[in-house]
Amino acid sequence: MSDAHLFTAVVPAAGIGSRLLPATKAIPKELLPIVDTPAIQYLVEEIVASGIPRIVFITAKGKEAIIDHFDSAPDLEALLAGRHKTDLLGKVTAPTTMAQYIAVRQDRPLGLGHAVLMAKKVVGDAPFAVLLPDDLIDARRPALRQLLDVYEERHPHGVLALMEVPEADVSKYGIVAGRLLDDRVMEITGIIEKPAAADAPSRFAVIGRYVLHPDTFWHLERIPRGAGGEIQLTDALAELIRSGKTLLGCLFEGRRHDTGDVFGYLQANIHYAMKHPKLASKLRAALPGWLEDAPEP
Repeated sequence: MSDAHLFTAVVPAAGIGSRLLPATKAIPKELLPIVDTPAIQYLVEEIVASGIPRIVFITAKGKEAIIDHFDSAPDLEALLAGRHKTDLLGKVTAPTTMAQYIAVRQDRPLGLGHAVLMAKKVVGDAPFAVLLPDDLIDARRPALRQLLDVYEERHPHGVLALMEVPEADVSKYGIVAGRLLDDRVMEITGIIEKPAAADAPSRFAVIGRYVLHPDTFWHLERIPRGAGGEIQLTDALAELIRSGKTLLGCLFEGRRHDTGDVFGYLQANIHYAMKHPKLASKLRAALPGWLEDAPEP
């Protein structure tokens, strides 16, 4: 039996979404819709489908709407019920009962490692997952569940989601060194945050899914500030490796979209629209004409 029900999922959602400005000036980037569903709801659905019942959102000032989305809205629900809009009512109420939600505010923007550290009191002395909202992964078996499978089968100190990226893109990611144990699992022997292509030990990039041992908090509390003057999760993981702990990478199966990037956000919308039961056929029929009549940039 899986132990996922003992885990807590940590979702850092305090960023300003600078790559999507001005759209994110007043709207949290995590609530921008992918077709008709906020991006962060896809993440919550992945967490729940992976068997984890408790979610900690790390938020910041101005991000209250994220919590509101997963809370009840009595006036709206009564309005929809009174108008017998049962389908819409179900869509509105479904997020409120998916999981147990806890909000922790990050008062200073000190990096991903600091955001994760903010969840320590809630997580306690137990393994936990971290999911980054910018990384949307569509997979038959949830990407997080794939990492949990590796964690439960091999009992390492952590499992990171990995994806092979083009050489030109390695400077955008944390890049790992290591050796493949099989087609999908790698033993990680080193990790570097956003290296130059010439310095990268591989083309295997860390994507925003982590399953971690609570020892990670110990290292986050003790590492110095790293790149950008921030507390980097990558630096804490590197310390775990140096201390002799086993860190594995999982080459997950599925399609990943970077929804924090304008082009990635557009790709995600097209991808999920192509799966939408009411929109897919209309979109397929319309696309050829749109492409033919598309204006030059």
